[in-house]
Amino acid sequence: MTANHPTDHPDHPTYRPTAWLAADADRDTSWIQRLSAAEIASFDAALHHASALDKPLLEMTADDFPLDAAARDALARAIDTTQGRWGMCLVKGFPVHRWTEGETRLAYWGMGLHMGVARTQNRASDFMNDVRDVGAAYKSKNGRGYNTNAGLDFHTDSCDVVGLLCRRAARTGGASKVVSSIALRDAMLRRRPDLEAVLHTPFHYSYQGAQAPSQPPHYACTILGNHPWAFAMRTNRKNVVAAQRDFDDVPRLTPAQEAALDELDTLLTDPSLCFSMQLEQGDLQLLNNYVTVHSRTNFEDYEEFDRKRHLLRLWLAVPGAQPLPDEWADYFTDVRAGAVRGGLRGSARSAAFDAYERRQAAALGMPLMPWAPATRPATA
Repeated sequence: MTANHPTDHPDHPTYRPTAWLAADADRDTSWIQRLSAAEIASFDAALHHASALDKPLLEMTADDFPLDAAARDALARAIDTTQGRWGMCLVKGFPVHRWTEGETRLAYWGMGLHMGVARTQNRASDFMNDVRDVGAAYKSKNGRGYNTNAGLDFHTDSCDVVGLLCRRAARTGGASKVVSSIALRDAMLRRRPDLEAVLHTPFHYSYQGAQAPSQPPHYACTILGNHPWAFAMRTNRKNVVAAQRDFDDVPRLTPAQEAALDELDTLLTDPSLCFSMQLEQGDLQLLNNYVTVHSRTNFEDYEEFDRKRHLLRLWLAVPGAQPLPDEWADYFTDVRAGAVRGGLRGSARSAAFDAYERRQAAALGMPLMPWAPATRPATA
């Protein structure tokens, strides 16, 4: 089922996601792009230029990572693909095998300057995260999955597009799993039409300790958005369970809400819906969080540190992103199409990041609303 939208809507981006099944993604690989030798050479040259400047990441602009037209177009096509039918894109061929870890980090940040506005991602307000096992516990209080080797529950991240650049793959495992949210919704309606209305009611989520000091520790958000034409789904059962466990002031889940979450969990692992891909060295995976849900299988790593699985993660607000439903405003701040929004503010947002955010938003022509914590309780 295609999300309905009027093409003459005043805020309408080029946004036509459709439902797809695992077999569709396997058969039609138009969501995969392979870099040409010339495009790779442009990324190498931009990295050489940026390295010579030796600027702090937050002081860089896109001009400090100068790409030729073909390489810029490769990144633009990738982001556009996340906003179109598939809601995902896999770009293959970044030469991370010959880049050091520091060079990979610099190159990925430089790419991000051409794609969108980075968002902070955790309680430390990091704007680029290392996805690798450091021995943390995923299912612990305030645990996050990116620094463990655990299989992850299906979830959506707090941004328009999440990007993972693979430096090294695990010895075994670590497969990425992606489900079309529109296909998931359609399957839910076929199986349990009585639960559709429940998905449009608020569910309460824990921030897992990643809120700003001035924010409440939990928030409310519907699973299915109520925008008149732009489909949007958001789900993260782990954080719903955490809110129920940790906060007495959060309303208890109703039996119908429990049933809806159970049904979603069943469908998310349905092999007809769930598409699996193995990220390889040099792959960049980009996922639209409003029309896909994702997870990862557990993995076994190499013993040597310099061979262990390592990905770099950016959360991006992107210029062509859809509008969001009004009821998501407390969490995302700004629901306008193409606005700077999302992320987890954490407790260490710096003046340097705020300056970067303003500069990058202006460079990309993206609206930026001044941030203020929610003034009403998260249980409203």
